[in-house]
Amino acid sequence: MPAVSTGKVLVTGANGYIAVWVVKSLLDAGFAVCGTVRSESKASHLRTIFASFGDKLEVVVVDDITKVGAFDAHVADVDAIAHTASPFHLKADEPDELIIPAVQGTLGPLVLNEADWNDEDVVTAREKGRAAEGVMKYRASKSLAERAAWAFVDKENAAGPALGWDLVVLNPPFVFGPFLHEVAKPEDLNQSAHDWYFNVVKCALDDEARANVGYVAVQTAGSFVDVRDIAQAHVLALLKPDAAGSRLIISSDAYKWQDWVNAAHKIEPSLPAGNTSYDRSKAIFPSTYDHSRAITTLGLKFRTIAETTKDTLEDFKARGWL
Repeated sequence: MPAVSTGKVLVTGANGYIAVWVVKSLLDAGFAVCGTVRSESKASHLRTIFASFGDKLEVVVVDDITKVGAFDAHVADVDAIAHTASPFHLKADEPDELIIPAVQGTLGPLVLNEADWNDEDVVTAREKGRAAEGVMKYRASKSLAERAAWAFVDKENAAGPALGWDLVVLNPPFVFGPFLHEVAKPEDLNQSAHDWYFNVVKCALDDEARANVGYVAVQTAGSFVDVRDIAQAHVLALLKPDAAGSRLIISSDAYKWQDWVNAAHKIEPSLPAGNTSYDRSKAIFPSTYDHSRAITTLGLKFRTIAETTKDTLEDFKARGWL
């Protein structure tokens, strides 16, 4: 299909950390946006911060994304869908608390509308059930949701006639950066921003963990993308014809928590210095992501750890959290 350069885009879960930046990026690019939220109380903040766009933004309530036909009333007049609604927290007991809304929420809008896969966590979540680590349950839900989306497309195209739209999947690792969604205090931040605040600003981890951990539940390195970059990737996926039918890794760089602490301390010396013996050149990063396809296909430019840190600290300072 050709690129989508104008028209209306449905953004599911529009009040979420990533989604609200997707909404902003789309509106800035001239698109009209229909954003779904789960309750009317979550809609007012979006209407307030995007008031200058007037009727370019419509916010509607979809209280349960797992219901059959949940999005039916809102997809008939849209030109594209940015599906971001999926739970991300590490507090689930049963894996299905994350898997069912992730999979059903992905298939819902589709009904009207690279080579590695994380199968290990899917197997682990199914085998261990409630005993599986929270992060494994979450990652299993994302893998199963994406596989369900591709399976749907393959099935419908094989049955014919071919679908009149293309699927593009954007796969980010941990997402950090400033935020637009409504939050009253640091404790209420979404999972990734919450961990960034307490591990970087409050330096909650010990020296060994800061130098060796990339996420609290994984004794290894992590990878990140700035929330504004993953939002911009959603816009570029509409504008670039070559993106059609692609799954793209949207990842900036690998990190240990001390990389963020170093960046923050350099910008704001009053913040903790953390593990001063840490040397990134000697750090071991067991896995990294190849983001070359996102760069060549979308023309995406990634923000660095330093850039994301600077803007995030400015955001926290403006909120009186530093």
